[in-house]
Amino acid sequence: MNQTSQIPDHTRKEEERARFEWDFNLSTVISSAAGDAGATVSDAIGVVEFDQSGGFLATGGIARKIRIYSTEKSLKSEEIDGERSGVRFLDHTAACEFYMCTPAKLSSLKWRPGSGSRVIGSGDYDGVVMEYDLEKRVPVFERDEHGGRRVWSVDYSHWDPIIGASGSDDGTMQMWDPRCEGGKCLASVQPNRAIRSPVCSVEFNPFGGPVVAVGCSDRRIYGYDLRGMSDPVFVLDGHQKAVTYTRFLDSQTIVSSSVDGCLMMWHTEERRVVRTYRGHVNSRRFVGLSVWSDGGLLSCGSENNQVFVYDKRWAQPIWVRGLESMGRVQCEPGFVSGVCWRQTGDGRCMLVAGGSDGVLQAFEGQRK
Repeated sequence: MNQTSQIPDHTRKEEERARFEWDFNLSTVISSAAGDAGATVSDAIGVVEFDQSGGFLATGGIARKIRIYSTEKSLKSEEIDGERSGVRFLDHTAACEFYMCTPAKLSSLKWRPGSGSRVIGSGDYDGVVMEYDLEKRVPVFERDEHGGRRVWSVDYSHWDPIIGASGSDDGTMQMWDPRCEGGKCLASVQPNRAIRSPVCSVEFNPFGGPVVAVGCSDRRIYGYDLRGMSDPVFVLDGHQKAVTYTRFLDSQTIVSSSVDGCLMMWHTEERRVVRTYRGHVNSRRFVGLSVWSDGGLLSCGSENNQVFVYDKRWAQPIWVRGLESMGRVQCEPGFVSGVCWRQTGDGRCMLVAGGSDGVLQAFEGQRK
């Protein structure tokens, strides 16, 4: 018997509706000025991150710059008499509010909660965690406890007092108190005790639970209770290769990305895979992962220079879009290296994607 015929009609209809609930339109393309020699290499974007208000976007990468953009001024489409006026093409110099130079290439950025979008933390290729005061435009915190090994991910807890965490090539996840000079170490764990397996992702539960999720190159996701860090409270094992990102979709659901070419949604209490998402290309690079909890949407990049959107209910992508190449010639094919949902809005959304060629593109979505 055909397997499709065994699925109840109402289930098939529900899944079909999930495919077509959203329209996405390109609103803004931001790139380096025409004729800027070497921009393709030097401007490669590694991370894009909205602040909690959704009013500002930060980017970082190979250029050793943190660029700050205003959502209203630079990312949203312009409207004339209530109608979109078309795609805007801007250059980074004109589009960004300001930028700050950093001492090393950046792999991770995270806005510090409770700072009023004033403080942003970064992790870099030299193994250093830093915080910057964006109002004064100066570094205010520095932590170098990973032995010079690349920091892949930084995050902050969502309660008071705020604590930070960083994951590194040195095989550890460290938690620290940014209020202390030098960042007093609160805990340090080596998830894989047999070998120092690089930690690629750390994320605190943003929904209030005392759990931090750690994604490692040993293919596993480890969950730790902040009240006792000696042993993980759960281990999720299902990916075939290194886990590059972990994101909480709700208090008991995690979405993970891996260079095995798939995303997985996990139920943490039941320690099981709920759904596996396939379609994008990802075999060796960090291509970004972002979840929009209110809308139930997931997004990731791809090594074929496309951005993918999945509905959490459907294993196949509901929307795929190739990034504008801007007519540049690259030594190797471009790829989408960072994505981020704007976490505000009801029935409307914004997704920003950054590319290895330094091009930033904003898409606006509306529920049909």
